[in-house]
Amino acid sequence: MRVLIVDDEPLARRGLRQELERFPTVQVVGECQNGAEAIEAIVTRGPDLVLLDVQMPGLTGFDVIERVGADLMPAVIFVTAYDKHALKAFEVHAVDYVLKPIDPDRFRDAMDRATVAVGQRRRGTIERLNAIGRARAGDDGPRPPLTRVVVPDGGKLTFVEAATIDWIEAAGNYVRLHVAARQHLMRGPLTRLAARLGAERFVRIRRSALVNVRAIAGLERYGRLSYTLTLRTGKTLVSSRYYARQLRALITAGTPSASPPPS
Repeated sequence: MRVLIVDDEPLARRGLRQELERFPTVQVVGECQNGAEAIEAIVTRGPDLVLLDVQMPGLTGFDVIERVGADLMPAVIFVTAYDKHALKAFEVHAVDYVLKPIDPDRFRDAMDRATVAVGQRRRGTIERLNAIGRARAGDDGPRPPLTRVVVPDGGKLTFVEAATIDWIEAAGNYVRLHVAARQHLMRGPLTRLAARLGAERFVRIRRSALVNVRAIAGLERYGRLSYTLTLRTGKTLVSSRYYARQLRALITAGTPSASPPPS
């Protein structure tokens, strides 16, 4: 989570940075000493979260939100010595309102809320992008298979070409995409993603695993109804006997007497 610190007091900024060092998944992307600097940093650096003081010379914290725009503003935790602005802070949808001097346990609670809020925003962005892709594909007849997938990648979103995915595994409420040496985690069930990628290009080898047909370098029997698959990366996977039919169909399609599989 990329965090921007905004406070006109150097000592306060130093204290916030020290508190953030307790969170291994947090990256401080900058410090600002006034509202004007904060607006520029928010626009140019794209933080996920802003730790924002209320009373500063020139523009206040609320002025910063108004200038940037509520729709474009990252998640905000107000950090201030004054409790009189708390109601207004939540009216502008701040994640939390922390009073100085900072209590470490109270600050951790605020950061936990911010982590949830940032995750929800990212998932919402991914869903909107995928909805746009579906709308552009049109609603008449079956939708064409996905050619690329949108995944969160640190503080940004990345498009992964479907052809580069070697295999996909279920991970609770998420799926993990294996792309060469990299892995990407995205929310959603494996069954839904399998349907969107297309059975001609991705074959189910067990309940929790899906493999790119073109990533399979070799097959070897493993027991009566199971197979060991060797992928182009050298990775080996063992199939379930319940999905033997799909793999037998794949073998048949790859023989010289059969027509080639769809591209």
